[in-house]
Amino acid sequence: MENTSKTAGKLKAQIKMFSNKIGRGLSKPKQKFLFGMMYGIQACKDIKLSNISRSLEEKIRLIKTENRLSRQMSQKDLTQEINKKIIEEGALRISNDTVLAVDLGDISKEHSKSLEFLERVRDGSTGKIKKGYWTCEIVGADIDGEELIPLYSELYSAGAKGFKSENEQIEHAVEAVSSVLNGRGIYCIDRGGDRKKIIKPFLENKNRFVIRMVGTRDLWIGDKKRRALRIANNCHCWRTRELVIRKEGKLDRRKISIGSKKVKLTFWDEPLWMVVIKGFGDKPMMLLTNTKPIRSKYDMEWILDTYLTRWKCEESYRFIKQSYNLEDVRVRSYIAIRNTVALIHAIFYFVSIELGKKIKLNILLRKLYEKAKRFFEIPDFKQYAIADGIYKVLFNYKSKNFANSDKNKCSNQLSFDFAVTYE
Repeated sequence: MENTSKTAGKLKAQIKMFSNKIGRGLSKPKQKFLFGMMYGIQACKDIKLSNISRSLEEKIRLIKTENRLSRQMSQKDLTQEINKKIIEEGALRISNDTVLAVDLGDISKEHSKSLEFLERVRDGSTGKIKKGYWTCEIVGADIDGEELIPLYSELYSAGAKGFKSENEQIEHAVEAVSSVLNGRGIYCIDRGGDRKKIIKPFLENKNRFVIRMVGTRDLWIGDKKRRALRIANNCHCWRTRELVIRKEGKLDRRKISIGSKKVKLTFWDEPLWMVVIKGFGDKPMMLLTNTKPIRSKYDMEWILDTYLTRWKCEESYRFIKQSYNLEDVRVRSYIAIRNTVALIHAIFYFVSIELGKKIKLNILLRKLYEKAKRFFEIPDFKQYAIADGIYKVLFNYKSKNFANSDKNKCSNQLSFDFAVTYE
C-alpha cells in the first residue's frame, strides 16, 4: 500500500507539471481546471463529469465539484491553445522522415437529442450513417520506431458556426503543424486525400506527402491524359517483396510487386510520382507523392513503408475511444465537447511521450506496467497497458490534499479552545 501511495504521488506530480505546461498563459482557475480534468479522467478511465468529480474527492458536495467542472468546460474553447502547446512539445521529436498521419475520425451520438450541432457522420466501425461529430487528427510516427507522437486533435461539426468544409479543416490542421515543424516530416493521407483542395496547399507550401489515390483521378503521363487506375494497371512492377501484415492478432504474409510512374496533375505543372503496389488487394494500390522514388533512401519501398506506418497511427484513435469511453461524453454544449476531445488529446500525449522522457520516469513506467498486470505481456500498443496501470494506481489512492493542501497544513499560530459570548 505504501509503495502504491508513493507511485501515485509521483504520478500526480507528473500530471501537475504537464498540465502546467499545457496551461501556460491561462488563468489560475483554468490551470486548476486542466489539472483536475487530466487527473480525474485518468483516475477513473472515463470522461463523464460525475465520475471525474468522484475521483477528485474534494471536501465539498459532489454536485458542487461537478457543477464547477461543467461550468469551466463550457466557458472557453481551449482546443487551439492545447493543440498549440502539444505541437510545440511534440515538434522536438519530429525528424525529417517522421510520418505525419492525417486522419478523420468520428464520435457517434446516435441516440442523443440535446447536443449542439449534431450532424450526420459515417461511423467508422460499422460504416453506417449516424448522428455525431467529426474529428481531425495528426499523429507522428517513425517507420522503424514504436513511439507515437500526438500533435493535433480537433472535434468539429458541419452545422457549427464558422464551418466551411472538410477540406478547410484538414488544411487548417496541416498548417497548424507545419508552421512549427519548418518542413520536417512527411504527411500521409488515406484514400480521398487526392482532392485538388487538399493536394494544392501541400504543393504550394512545399510540404512532402504520400497520398493514397482512389483510381478515378485524371493524370498526365507524358502527353496523354489517363485515369490513375489505368496507369497503375499498365505499370511494370519490377521490384518484389514479402509483406507481413498483422490482422486481428494473426500474421498475414503476401508477396507484392512495386513499380512507379512519373505523372503530372491536371492543375500543376511540376512532376509527381505514382508508386504502384500489386498483390496487396484485388486492385493495385496507388500512392501519389512529391518525393522522388530513386534507388536510394527515398525509394519505392520507403514510400510504401511510409504509408503502412500510417496504419500504426490509426490505433491511437481506437485507444482514445476505448480507454476513456470518449463516445460516452455527456456534456451538452458544443464548446464542452470540443474541450473534452482536446483534453483527451493532451492525456494521450502524456501517456505516450511525457512519461518516458526521462530515465527516472522510465522507473515509474515500469511500476505502472506491473500494476496493469501486463509486465510480461505488454501489447504492441503499449498505451493500453500504461492507461490501465495509471487507473489502478490512482483509483484507490486517497488524495486528501488534491484540491487545497493548505487546509491540512500545520500552522504555528496558537489556538485556544474557548468561545466568546456576548450578553
